[in-house]
Amino acid sequence: METRTEHDSMGPVEVPADRYWGAQTERSRRNFPIGIGQETMPEEIIRALALLKKAAAGANRQLKPERMTEEKYEAIRRAADEVLAGQMKGHFPLVVWQTGSGTQSNMNMNEVLANRGNEIAGKTILHPNDDANMSQSSNDTFPTAMHIAAAEALERRVIPELRRLAETLRRLEEENRGVIKCGRTHLQDATPVLFSQEISGWRSSLEKDEEMIRAAVKPLMSLALGGTAVGTGLNAPKGFDILAARLLAEETGLPFVTADNKFHALTSRDEMVFAHGALKALACDLMKIANDIRWLASGPRLGLGEITIPENEPGSSIMPGKVNPTQCEQVTMVAVQVMGNDTAVGMAASQGNFELNVFMPVCAYNFLQSARLLAESMSSFNDRCVSGIRPNREKMADNLQRSLMLVTALSPRIGYENAAKTAQTAFREGLSLKEACIRLGYLTEAEFDEVFHPESMV
Repeated sequence: METRTEHDSMGPVEVPADRYWGAQTERSRRNFPIGIGQETMPEEIIRALALLKKAAAGANRQLKPERMTEEKYEAIRRAADEVLAGQMKGHFPLVVWQTGSGTQSNMNMNEVLANRGNEIAGKTILHPNDDANMSQSSNDTFPTAMHIAAAEALERRVIPELRRLAETLRRLEEENRGVIKCGRTHLQDATPVLFSQEISGWRSSLEKDEEMIRAAVKPLMSLALGGTAVGTGLNAPKGFDILAARLLAEETGLPFVTADNKFHALTSRDEMVFAHGALKALACDLMKIANDIRWLASGPRLGLGEITIPENEPGSSIMPGKVNPTQCEQVTMVAVQVMGNDTAVGMAASQGNFELNVFMPVCAYNFLQSARLLAESMSSFNDRCVSGIRPNREKMADNLQRSLMLVTALSPRIGYENAAKTAQTAFREGLSLKEACIRLGYLTEAEFDEVFHPESMV
């Protein structure tokens, strides 16, 4: 492999000649051979770092024009735009399992922007620390990148897919108005519901989840950038934090602002915990919805069989003709992963000491994995399962007529205890509710028909 010599404060290092990273990135690449290929720093963090470096350069251009010249600014801006356009995918090799401050990934971005910027300029004008990292520290850039990445993931990916799934449920709700079925509590027969009412519960859950996620996005708009090493803002010009946040807001279209208290912004990850809690709530609701759907579709002959769902692929290597609710299964597995990630995010956030949290990469990794998985899971679930749900009306009607819990309609007329005896007699002797009620002498046939109307119980 052809190399070139780069150097940092610790001396020279040989770096692959075809890569823009420098000495500090190379040292990290060699020192942390952990999870290579599978657990590199998330692309969302790389994008967020490029965004904030571009904004920081723009703020420095206005506040430190003698140091951040127009030529330097343009070189950084153009290099950052190339990162944002996805043209530098092979130049960010570092894994999550590195320094807990994310310093090495911050320097990876600094080195790439400096080396590519110098190439753009046609001469050496940029230094990774002095220029790409001007007015910054890894201690304020990485938590800023976490908030940018998390906010974009929620706004651009999770919420749109959540809303799309909710709209599909709304359509199904409208299509199934008037379809009566047996309700179920404790996995036992209960009083009737409309299928549209059951679906409305799923839809409303998702709409509540969207409300909670939107509430959780707001605290993420507060950025640490400008706090530098410990929150004091050392080496950053006055107004840098406000201006950089404004430039980020303009670039992303999201209402980012500078954090009121940089000491909090550097050491606390409570906003990430709060936002991931909303993702966990969504995961819990998706688990429930997917389980409901696969129970209702169970069978095809010996289960509930009250709905049909799309048949996407063969379900067994040994049982011909078997088809499984695989989309429901992927949703429930994703939900379990998100619930596990929530523990990791919370544990990572609890480990701040003094002026800095040093569990930031693992916090970001788990948060962004949750957001990505939920968005992709909902998209697949919507397109390959939920949109194709169809009621089996005959099966619903048959189950409803055989439900002993319809006896609840008789309670106001014959009393709770007599109604219970009616249901128990019908179950033990294989009778209909009508037959049991008449045999026990509680109602005549005409009286039973007068009060027994399942359609009025919904």
